[in-house]
Amino acid sequence: MSARNLILPDPATSYRAVENLIAQYAQLVDDGDFSGLGNLLADATFIGSRGPVSGRDAIKKFFEDTVIVYADGTPHTHHVTTNVAIEVTEETGTASSRSYVTVFQALPDLPLQPIGCGRYEDSFQRRDGRWRFVERRVRITHVGDASRHLKQTAAQH
Repeated sequence: MSARNLILPDPATSYRAVENLIAQYAQLVDDGDFSGLGNLLADATFIGSRGPVSGRDAIKKFFEDTVIVYADGTPHTHHVTTNVAIEVTEETGTASSRSYVTVFQALPDLPLQPIGCGRYEDSFQRRDGRWRFVERRVRITHVGDASRHLKQTAAQH
């Protein structure tokens, strides 16, 4: 079959799959499910203020070592991802995205407040018919009181 006759996946389906990965990341962080984050980013490199971390176990450990988790097993955060721009190249099975992130936190003795915001720059690849993260680059540009969220305030996600 020539390249002209190749049937490519529907771009809308690919776009939705990538968008779902972006949403899943936020949900896993907010749930304190660092094993799930390790699985989600198993084939990826996570790049934040502390440099790159790659692989399921290293990423899980990074979040365990960085994020404060409370008695209910969560960090009491709410990650909001907005201004999501996704570009899919079906021919190569690759995609990239740019988005904004705002992290809110509330605790019984801490009113709801934004504790950080910035940008995500992501790369994805479709392998075996499934989209996966290849890279997540986090650039936190504004930091509020993250002392109740991060074990070391220099760590950012």
